[in-house]
Parts: sequence; structure tokens; C-alpha cells
Amino acid sequence: MRRLLAILLLAAGLSACSPETDNLNLDVRPPDVKVDTPALRRIKARIGMDDCAPGSGTPVADGLPELTLPCLGGGPDVELSTLRGPLIINLWQANCGPCRLEMPALESFHQQYADRVAVLGIDFNDVQPAAALELAEDTSATYPSLADPGGELMAEDAFAIARRGLPAFVLIDEDGAVVAELSGGVESADEGKDLVEEHFGISL
Repeated sequence: MRRLLAILLLAAGLSACSPETDNLNLDVRPPDVKVDTPALRRIKARIGMDDCAPGSGTPVADGLPELTLPCLGGGPDVELSTLRGPLIINLWQANCGPCRLEMPALESFHQQYADRVAVLGIDFNDVQPAAALELAEDTSATYPSLADPGGELMAEDAFAIARRGLPAFVLIDEDGAVVAELSGGVESADEGKDLVEEHFGISL
């Protein structure tokens, strides 16, 4: 019976990473996690990761919150409510096994279609920026990522999907509206194309 229970727990852990259970220091996270240091900038440069790009829009009622996050590994801060799409926001975390499996597919999508549909990562509720960048390097992920070391997004309705498990997607249209919140797990750029066609009506 114990062996069966262990197998079931392992399977559940592999299916998604839960920020509420995997991050054991959720309520005692240090307030001074730095996501922009010389060492982190060196890793980011070695990866060739793109810099974050602030948006130019104004807040909309059904859009992202008026919350500013820093760029992982250095770069400009971004106020989320200014972002415009079509944009795929991918929520991930350093200790998330399914995120590791998904990131190469997102990178392939980014390399092929970034001129039409942008990809932006958010290292969600994560106090391990060095480990996060190491994961990005291991998976050759060069699309930009913001950082949420304080778990601020945990309280935002637009990112409720990520509270259920990672990876997750939030899709933003050209007007800045949230058009979908989805569990992640794409395995190829073609699956990314399918998401774009279904939710943005764009054929790539």
C-alpha cells in the first residue's frame, strides 16, 4: 500500500509543479532576493537571453495588473499593464520539471515566430534566480523573462492559473486584454501555433 501511495505521489509531482506546495519557504521568503547582479548578468549574457521590453499601453479593465516586475538577470523593469500582444506569457520556476520539458518547445516557437507573436517568461514565485537562469541555459531559452521573487503575482486574478500548477500560460491580445489562461505542457512549436490560432485567430 505504501509503495502504491509513493508511486501515485510521484506521478502527481511530475504532472505539474505547484508553487503552493513545492516552494516550502513560501511564507518566509527573504525580502531581498536580487535578480540583477553581476553574476546573474554574466549568465544571462552567456545564454544570449533577450532583454525585457517595457510596453507602451495604458491599463485596461480586462488586462494585466498595474504591477511592475524586474527583468531576470538584469534589464529594464516592466509594468505588466502596459504590455500588448499578441503575447504568450509563460509562467515557470527553477524547480519545475515540466517547465524544463516545455521550454525548448517555446524557444523553437520564439525563434520561428517572434516577429508575429512574442513570448515572455515570468519566473513565478521563485527565490532562486541563479537556478532559474541555469534552467534557461540548459534548455537554450533565449526569450526574455521577468522575475517574481516576492510572489506578488500569487494575489493577482490574471495569474490564478499558475496557483494551480506550473507551467502555465496567460495570453494577451493586441488591446492588452487577457484572452486565455491555460495550463502549460506544450511539446513542440506546432502546439504553440495551435494555441495562437485558437485564441488569437492568427494562422502562422
